[in-house]
Amino acid sequence: MRTLVAQLRSFTPCVRLLMVQQFTINTAFYMLMPYLAVHLARDLGLAAWAVGLVLGVRNFAQQGMFLLGGTLADRLGHKPVIMAGCVLRTLGFGLLGLVGSVPALVVASAATGFAGALFNPAVRAYLAQEAGERRVEAFAAFNVFYQAGMFTGPLVGLALLTADFRLVCAVAAVLFAALTVVQARMLPGRRGAAPAVSAGVLADWRTVLANRAFLLFSAAMIGSYVLTFQVYLALPLEARRVAGDRGDAVTTALFAVSAAVAVAGQLKVTAWARARWTAPRALVAGIALTGVAFLPLLARTDTVTGQGDPFRWAGALLPLVVSVALLGLGTAVAYPFEMDTVVSLAGGRLVATHYGLYNTVSGLGITLGNLATGAVWDAAARTGHPELTWWALTATGALCAGCVALLARSGRLTSPAPAPQPATAPS
Repeated sequence: MRTLVAQLRSFTPCVRLLMVQQFTINTAFYMLMPYLAVHLARDLGLAAWAVGLVLGVRNFAQQGMFLLGGTLADRLGHKPVIMAGCVLRTLGFGLLGLVGSVPALVVASAATGFAGALFNPAVRAYLAQEAGERRVEAFAAFNVFYQAGMFTGPLVGLALLTADFRLVCAVAAVLFAALTVVQARMLPGRRGAAPAVSAGVLADWRTVLANRAFLLFSAAMIGSYVLTFQVYLALPLEARRVAGDRGDAVTTALFAVSAAVAVAGQLKVTAWARARWTAPRALVAGIALTGVAFLPLLARTDTVTGQGDPFRWAGALLPLVVSVALLGLGTAVAYPFEMDTVVSLAGGRLVATHYGLYNTVSGLGITLGNLATGAVWDAAARTGHPELTWWALTATGALCAGCVALLARSGRLTSPAPAPQPATAPS
């Protein structure tokens, strides 16, 4: 904790605000979203297709609009786009607690998704610009606040659910509204390095799409995102298999382990990696570790039910805990260097737009990767070879790490010469 406080104090007030802001964003988001599906099905009595529609619209509105959100941040400035996203999420979360019809819920869900598409690329581009040469350190500290918010949110939401889901929505909306006020008063206006005013949005997109090294890197990193997403898919499925009815409680504990690794170890891990490796090598090592993280699950354990022997419970859950810890550690190693690489490949130009496209590519990759993982899981269960799932995920990590290593060896991850940048001015 002392290291985090010292690190935080070493940054400018703007960088510190962006980090605290991300903690608040994640806390508010994760206090509501994990429980939305249950609310829609149980409290509102919606059919399964309607629940899937509402949740799918949110995901599509966010993943599909990241590029637009990044472009708006580059053209209008980071601050107004971040504020617009927070206002939109305030309205969306508030509406989710007030309405019960499918059309209204779809509108609210779309608003919350588009809000994320607005502020996510803008926040990362803003942080990269303000941190300057200390981008890797800044993104490491940023991930601590990010993960801490993911851990805190569900706990707060669970406590508020004892009263009513509408209270969860109201508190989440209030947090975003308060954040908007703080941003208006304290967040400096900044405009990133954008093209001349005469250039249109399509010209911006053509510029990003012409950045072949960036596109190759984005494609190579898809496997990494598929692996880290398994804390929401394959690992909960394995927890349900091992622990039966206690699978949900085990899954919650696994999320706590993942967050604890990031919060407790991120800064030390980043400092250790920077002292020993180049950025590409650290990135490759982190990705490889996320693949290795699934090997402990090859030690398949029997299902444990009831009270049981504590030692038997510990032995059954140990592979899951080790897997999640290694997955969190690998992500901690790779994440700051990954975010820095995106900025480097952008050449300091249209950074938010690059982040927007990067998020869209990774989001689509996660969707396809989840379909493939689910198919492998089902096939492995049918054939009686559950280890196939873990071997497939490990192979994905090896392939992803290998692709990034090849890009680094070919010189494609070397930063291009920065484009001339206009003087920083209020947006």
